[in-house]
Amino acid sequence: MTSRETQSPSALSVDPPDRDHRTETHGETTRSSRRLAITLGVIVTCQLMVSVDSNVVNIALPQIQSGLNMSAQALAWVFSAYSLAYGGLLLLGGRASDILGRRRMFVWGLSLVVAASILGGIAPNQGLLIAARALQGVGFAFAGPAALSLIAATFAEGPHRTRALSVFSMVTGFGITLGLILGGVLTTLSWRLVFFINVPIGIVTIVLAQLYLVETQRHPAKFDVLGAIVSTLGMVGIVYGLTRASTAGWGDSVAWAAFVAGVVLVAVFVFIERHAAQPIMPLRLLSKRVRAGAYLSFVLLMVSMGGTYILLSLYVQNALGFSSWQAGLAFLPMAVVQFFAARRAVKLIARFGRKPVLITGVILMGLEAIWLTTTTESSNYLTGIVGPFILLGAGLSLAFVTLNMTVLGGLEPRDMGAASGLLQAAQQVGLSLGVAILTTISQSSRHGHAGRDALSHGLSTAVIAAVVACALALVVSIFVIKTASSGQGGSGQSHEPVGGEE
Repeated sequence: MTSRETQSPSALSVDPPDRDHRTETHGETTRSSRRLAITLGVIVTCQLMVSVDSNVVNIALPQIQSGLNMSAQALAWVFSAYSLAYGGLLLLGGRASDILGRRRMFVWGLSLVVAASILGGIAPNQGLLIAARALQGVGFAFAGPAALSLIAATFAEGPHRTRALSVFSMVTGFGITLGLILGGVLTTLSWRLVFFINVPIGIVTIVLAQLYLVETQRHPAKFDVLGAIVSTLGMVGIVYGLTRASTAGWGDSVAWAAFVAGVVLVAVFVFIERHAAQPIMPLRLLSKRVRAGAYLSFVLLMVSMGGTYILLSLYVQNALGFSSWQAGLAFLPMAVVQFFAARRAVKLIARFGRKPVLITGVILMGLEAIWLTTTTESSNYLTGIVGPFILLGAGLSLAFVTLNMTVLGGLEPRDMGAASGLLQAAQQVGLSLGVAILTTISQSSRHGHAGRDALSHGLSTAVIAAVVACALALVVSIFVIKTASSGQGGSGQSHEPVGGEE
């Protein structure tokens, strides 16, 4: 007799083995889904901290200056120290996660952020505060690429990774708005709170990371020390040159010297990587036109988004008279649209494929910039700002989700961290370049205008550069990021080649 036949009739009728198996399988699936959800929550919390941090501190700069009696030059370094450390070390941070382990770099990076935030919160003088900002940049430069590569390592290619990346992109946009709101609220109490806010969030994230994140396979390699040094100096030169140009103008000799030196060092870095046995940035990441095009599109879209975002932040406060927290609330329409567009991106990609969704996102961002070119002295928030915010939120979500998928798709496990670091470095360079170009155009175009008219004319003129950046990104998306076919309807699968394929 079989094992089933030896069981009592009552046992068979009350709780059949098939039902036991189905119940057990369902329970395991539920637990697995819950664990993956928590894992994703832990990962994107790191990205939320990155997005919030810059804006929350920038809003508090006037209070920091008065609180520590800082000069304008010293105050500028509160921003620059973070940008230089973060932008300069992203390539190294990405490669370190491949070699040393992504969870380890995630935890180590966030631990440094927490320690630096405590230092910044209690800093009695400007020297310690600037040092704290630099350490925050270092921490995020290691934790950020680890977070993005953890998504690629945890979620298999297909609908699951698409959903994870859509949440990642959604949190990025929401964090920017949240940073503005938190900055305005917290600084009314004390500027030191903008640093302390990282501490409890960081500690909880670190604890959950130890419990829920699974360490990825390490890919032992000898660190490319020369490449790490040259890449860091090159990125620092480029970011510093662009950051200085955004305040001192493109006529500043120091800005040009730093920028040119950075570009030369990056060229030297590429030469080093071509001959390194174990490069910090494997050039094979750029050997396929699909992935190389995605990186270039990221730079161009960040030029458009970064510069436009800064100008809009200044416009709603200086031209429309919004307070800092009102300015944060003014960005809510963009965050809400970005939230729903990111969720919708999953189904759109499954139905139409990545390329049509990417092109749609780029076009929406271009239309947003074109709309802003019509800004005049009589423009108000409802007629001149809300519409562009909606277009920008939708365009960002659609474009960034698809570009993230393209960059991270088809990668060998050993390259996920390096690819993530390069992606975030490209975003940082694009952001710095956009701010430098658009703010310079805005300031120079104000001559002959006064008051609100000067601000409106500066915005409408500067965003022409954003239109050009989006147009170039559209050309790259159409002619460089080539795909084979669209997705398989509702299956969530795609016949398209990913970044590593043609």
